[in-house]
Amino acid sequence: MKKIFNLVLALGLFTLSSCIGDVENINPQQTTELDADALFNKVYATFVLTGQEGPTGSGDLINMDEGRSQYVRMVWNLNELTSDEAHWYWYKNDAGYEDLVQNTYSADNAVSQGFFYRAYFDITLCNLYLDNIQDDGTEETKARRAEVRFVRAMNYYSILDLFGGGPFAEEFKMGETAQYKSRTELFDFIEKELKEIDADLKPEGTNTFGRVDKAAAYLMLSRLYLNAEVYTGTPRWDDCMMYADKVINSGYYHLNTTGAINPKTGEVYSPYQMLFLADNDKTDAKYEDLFPLLQNGERTQSYGGMSALILSCYSPGMSHKVPSGTDDNWGKCATVRGKLADIFFGALTGAEPELETVSQAVNLAKDDRALMLNLTDKGDDNMEVAYKRYITTQGEQSQGYCCVKFRNVRSDGGPTTTQNGYVDTNWPYLRVAEAYLNYAEASTRLNGINEDAANKINALRARANASQQTSYTLDDIRNEWAKEFWFEGRRRMDLVRFGCYGGQNNYKWEWMGNTPNGNQFAATRNIFGIPSAELTNNPNIQQNPGY
Repeated sequence: MKKIFNLVLALGLFTLSSCIGDVENINPQQTTELDADALFNKVYATFVLTGQEGPTGSGDLINMDEGRSQYVRMVWNLNELTSDEAHWYWYKNDAGYEDLVQNTYSADNAVSQGFFYRAYFDITLCNLYLDNIQDDGTEETKARRAEVRFVRAMNYYSILDLFGGGPFAEEFKMGETAQYKSRTELFDFIEKELKEIDADLKPEGTNTFGRVDKAAAYLMLSRLYLNAEVYTGTPRWDDCMMYADKVINSGYYHLNTTGAINPKTGEVYSPYQMLFLADNDKTDAKYEDLFPLLQNGERTQSYGGMSALILSCYSPGMSHKVPSGTDDNWGKCATVRGKLADIFFGALTGAEPELETVSQAVNLAKDDRALMLNLTDKGDDNMEVAYKRYITTQGEQSQGYCCVKFRNVRSDGGPTTTQNGYVDTNWPYLRVAEAYLNYAEASTRLNGINEDAANKINALRARANASQQTSYTLDDIRNEWAKEFWFEGRRRMDLVRFGCYGGQNNYKWEWMGNTPNGNQFAATRNIFGIPSAELTNNPNIQQNPGY
């Protein structure tokens, strides 16, 4: 790990497989006294930033591209590019992306390896904070320690979900080789942590915006229990429903049902759109967001997070129809797979529909969440490009619909930061809508098709102006997950839970398993491999089957 970590604070290194010994600062003009506030801020900042100096320079992880090694960007890549939702047009140009879009990744895939080390870097910071900032009896210190434990649990959850098991430590120790925890052992630890911190986390809605409170822990517990059968072999549907209900009835957080009209442009924004605009921290959208990852174009400059997502979804001509709110784009390198478009619009049986405006798309889908277009775009070469639904050639830019879900535009028409594409739009990492679908799915799996589950789903569909149903099958619920959370960085997890990912040949999408019409790939690819360097340096680590 010493080859990966570059902790500029000169605080030493939590070791997983090796150690660098005690570190003393040889510069007499600098001190190594720990700054508790700075370290606490860094714990949160690692979800968005990648180093000490902005988008480039003095990165947290050496020998890695700072933009591509950003936490959310890697989570998005691992969960979306491997699924039925997203394709990456430049898949051959970015290290590791080709293996993801074709489901052929090895243990040393550049993206999965990068996220492995990013997660453990963040865990290191959390352990360092908890070791050095002791409980002094004050409510603020208790809350901060609980929040750091929450962040650590979230990072271990990512290891649990993406890698199964992995190295484990609760303390910042020099010179010790970390032990290995299995998937079940990590599950038990995360469950214990999220329950124990409940007493010290601040009540719902009382913490500073951007910091977590009790509701965030409840939602993470609900997510953990929703996937318990995948993680441990034992379902926990009742527990999933109980903690989802705590979020739904928190008394502070709730689904956003308020839209807006831009006073300068006249553009109408649905309540769903409001969740993904640049002022989602100023409108009622903030009451749906349990854990926003804060972004500001001047103070949190990064080539990851929401900046990467907005820029990658746009090409030069798209903003003429639906403004991105930035002065930059990456040429629509992130495109919508045809399978996702089918979920919204039904399978394409004739000519491409005309979807050049948001209103055309949502009217065709009869769903406000269908924020994807196939507009005719005048690109850099000023040639007309009509985007096609299905990706028959992976490197063809005109294939795959455009995503206009995320934008750096304020609903009140106010100015945003646009220089070089850095955006002000917060990433809604945990939001209330998840609790509704957690509850509905768990209830259906436990009790069969029932009215209570239907009511939870209908609440989301009513917000989206979609039709109401009296009942929903598990296949319906799988599609509701896609409609509500598409491109939000979680799809692989949901497909695995529904048995629609590796090891099956019934649910397909284009280029699944690296074939145009989709083909089965191994169930061992339901999780990623542990980087081979860890196996070499730490005899305690176990590799996942199939790698």
